[in-house]
Amino acid sequence: MHTTDISVCAIGLFGDSISHFWISNLAGITDQYPHLKKPHKQTFYSLICAADAEGVVVIDNETVQVESSKVIVIKPGCISQLTINKNAVGKIICFTEDFFSLRYNNNMLMQFSFLTREAKSGIYLTDSQLAKWHEFSNYMQTEFDEQKRDAQMVLRSYLNVLLFELERSYNPGGQSKKMSPQMKKIHEFEALIEKHYQTKKLPSEYAVILLVTPNYLNKICRQELGQTAGEIIRRRISIEAQRLLHYTTHSVSEISAMLGFDNASYFTTFFKKQTGQAPEKFRNNKST
Repeated sequence: MHTTDISVCAIGLFGDSISHFWISNLAGITDQYPHLKKPHKQTFYSLICAADAEGVVVIDNETVQVESSKVIVIKPGCISQLTINKNAVGKIICFTEDFFSLRYNNNMLMQFSFLTREAKSGIYLTDSQLAKWHEFSNYMQTEFDEQKRDAQMVLRSYLNVLLFELERSYNPGGQSKKMSPQMKKIHEFEALIEKHYQTKKLPSEYAVILLVTPNYLNKICRQELGQTAGEIIRRRISIEAQRLLHYTTHSVSEISAMLGFDNASYFTTFFKKQTGQAPEKFRNNKST
């Protein structure tokens, strides 16, 4: 498999008229949309909640079992694939970041800790939360199907409630609060890394774009995330390297060049420092 075989799927995969939000039953989902069965990157969020289903969702290097008490979260940029039985009962909800940012001046998704890049993909719900989830997702399906006046606003409101339920379960001791200026700057930083990690490796390069000093960028990253700005950049590059080693047959030299390293030896040293394994050993372990 080559990198070009890993398709990048926008939410329009589900229909020409679908631009920001989509909801459907899980029954027969992979037959109707076979792209979901193959490793693919998507540019939108997905929430999968089964009432009665069997299968797994593979998200990067994590295999998540489909269970009736669990919501599975797929975040943009991850490589995922879905295996689920044809008679599965439940819902899949898909939405873009713009679904909220078009309504609000700031990206309110930043307040949900389970949507961060490092968050686990499976979230268990209590019985009462699960009942609320199924009730609201049924309301959402009806609203989506009927497309009455202001349907997008109603769908956004329902989805907002479900996201807060997930946050309560994922982070029960946390308190919802407005995004601090420091965290907003960090999210800007992370968005820039997503665009430029192949060509920009130094915090100073991002600091220039963010109109802050490298010292300030490093300080807020340490305060808010407990990591340096450089560590955040290197982690993102490492994640992409692991994806390419796991899902493609590109050589280490080719991957090194794709990720902007001067030579394969430097890339190998970098990868081993980040993961504890040489690239080829990582690839062999994943294939066994």
